[in-house]
Amino acid sequence: MRMIKAAIAGASGYAGGEIARLLLGHPDMTLGALTASSNAGTRLGDIHPHLTPLADRVLVETTAKTLAGHQVVFLALPHGASAAIVEQLGQDVIVIDCGADFRLADAQQWRVFYGSSHAGTWPYGLPELPLPLGHKGREVLSGARRIAVPGCYPTACTIALAPGFVQGVLQADDVVIVAASGTSGAGKSLKPHLLGSETMNSMSPYGVGGTHRHTPEIEQNLSVSAGRPVTVSFTPTLAPMPRGILATCTARAKAGVNMATVRKAWEEAYRDEPFVHLLPEGQWPRTADVLASNNVHLQVAMDERTGRVIAVAAIDNLTKGTAGAAVQCANLALGLPETTALPTTGVAP
Repeated sequence: MRMIKAAIAGASGYAGGEIARLLLGHPDMTLGALTASSNAGTRLGDIHPHLTPLADRVLVETTAKTLAGHQVVFLALPHGASAAIVEQLGQDVIVIDCGADFRLADAQQWRVFYGSSHAGTWPYGLPELPLPLGHKGREVLSGARRIAVPGCYPTACTIALAPGFVQGVLQADDVVIVAASGTSGAGKSLKPHLLGSETMNSMSPYGVGGTHRHTPEIEQNLSVSAGRPVTVSFTPTLAPMPRGILATCTARAKAGVNMATVRKAWEEAYRDEPFVHLLPEGQWPRTADVLASNNVHLQVAMDERTGRVIAVAAIDNLTKGTAGAAVQCANLALGLPETTALPTTGVAP
């Protein structure tokens, strides 16, 4: 089979570097242009020393010209930067966007949370998303030329709760999510509150009061699974670790629902999923167990006293939460086995 040439725009960032790491092990793809903005002209090894096989590659400017001639283009750019580049790329190119530009279907929600014009909506890149009538999100991804990779928080939160909505066991108007993320989720730009001396031995909330930009995306996904509007109270927190997300998601159960019903709904939703693992009863997800893998570790419980279902999911925000999802979507778009080049084991200790 002829090798597929892939470019990474934004290769100097955490997400771009993680895509490069995964593609180095891809049997059907070869890396072409690696681009950056302010870091153009820099050796990749000076920014990502762990990518030893690519250390002497020099980052080039992100332009339509440097991205031309590739069959797949991965965009790991800041929110709002993808649309202008995409306009200059032909429809023969598969574009996998890791930014938020094309995730939301509601233009008004985009304007409220991002403060700019809505660029449009692409097929949503969450293959495992449970949908009504037994469908899954991957059905719109096979052969797609444009795919919007989900946000890292929405990946964990959606996978955690969607089975309950698609199976009709959860109420749609009382969903509360508190999720902790490692500092890499904020990107590689220097920010005072992300300095090691500020984050070590400390946790802190942010985006409190329904203001985090991933809130409408989580609501959008769960509403599609439920077949009706779902409202979510979402509070993210910053944890003193480089990578990982632990999402604790709760929703009120419908009348007559018990733990057996809950467990069955989640088992049926993910029984055949290669990356989503409903853990044995009594075992709870830990971010350490999914480190550097494309896995989601998941557990559910029911608080019989309050009538609430609790679903906890752990992912690596840079792998399954971004780069792994991007490669997974590219595999589907290209007609390759979905699991190609994606690690299914974590790193320990």
